[in-house]
Amino acid sequence: MKSPITTARSSAAASDPIDELAPVHADDEHRRGGSWTDRLVLFLRVMAGVSMLKGLYHWAAVCGFIGARAGGFLGHATQWQTATVFFAVIDLVAAVGLWLAAPWGAVVWLTAAVSMAVIDLFFQQVYGSQPIIVALEGLVIAAYLFLAIQAAREHPQ
Repeated sequence: MKSPITTARSSAAASDPIDELAPVHADDEHRRGGSWTDRLVLFLRVMAGVSMLKGLYHWAAVCGFIGARAGGFLGHATQWQTATVFFAVIDLVAAVGLWLAAPWGAVVWLTAAVSMAVIDLFFQQVYGSQPIIVALEGLVIAAYLFLAIQAAREHPQ
């Protein structure tokens, strides 16, 4: 015997051609303007753009366009090289996931943000002391958590 929730979902899926597993339903008729979910998706898209720019910045450093010193990328310490390549990859992956508003995108982005804050706080020999970066990362993480909680309250299960 099927539960009422399963029956409702299966009948809704049969009448609605939109894939229920798709990360974003931009044309969903049931969405209200100005909802917390809309604000969260907008925030994720803005952070996707920021993550893309950060990733491209790190790739520019890897290619020697930014922060060039004698010897280029290889002239830097191994810790700097490792961190720069890590952020070059993870920021671009996070940008894709955030743009799609996929759950894994937020996880990758949070991993990148926390990693950057930890490196700036505890491993200052890599990028130097940058307390403004730590503060900004903490601010955007707090904003994300606030929006995610508000969006979750909008759709109680």
